[in-house]
Amino acid sequence: MSGQGHPESADIAGLPVADFVRQMSDFQTGARREVNRMEPIARALSDEDVRLAAEYYAALAPTPFVEVIETATPPKTYVSANARHRVLSPEGGTEPMGHRIVQIPKDPSRTNIRDPKSGFTAYVPPGSIRRGEELVKTGGGVTVPCATCHGDSLTGLGDVPRLAGMQPVYLARQLISMQNGSRAGTNSALMKPAVANLSEDDVIAIAAYLGSLPPR
Repeated sequence: MSGQGHPESADIAGLPVADFVRQMSDFQTGARREVNRMEPIARALSDEDVRLAAEYYAALAPTPFVEVIETATPPKTYVSANARHRVLSPEGGTEPMGHRIVQIPKDPSRTNIRDPKSGFTAYVPPGSIRRGEELVKTGGGVTVPCATCHGDSLTGLGDVPRLAGMQPVYLARQLISMQNGSRAGTNSALMKPAVANLSEDDVIAIAAYLGSLPPR
């Protein structure tokens, strides 16, 4: 209800009405695929249902929901089948970061009941935030500056959605999906040239930096 997503989903609080409607249309037509959840949900809704939902979420103010921390040794975690995200290993300890983002709930029990005031911690490789800032602001020679479409503060511009404060795991997944073509649709077609030359480390860095920003 709060529009605050989890790593497996999107943050939709404050999402522009036009973009919300566009994404739902892409799910309805199959231009954007997500057969287990979003496609059947979208196809069951009328245009009026979609518009009302879009207006409801657009009116919500996004709040900080993820803390991004750089480290070479994040806590040891595993993917919980029940929660559909990573949680701390009962064994404790740490493990090498490698080339990835490790995102866990601050309080798993509150996260499991969708408490909108209990957010996440995202661990990212050292140097990611600074590299991500360079890529986002200048393109770093491999992409276009994100502010060109998403606004100087990355909080959205017109019907273009915000990137600031989004879940890093979600952002990284969407960038890679746009790059390899597994996410299609209107926005993806526009984004594909911008993500074509990004390495996986670039994607991680961009997601880390954007996730570290205030959402509004």
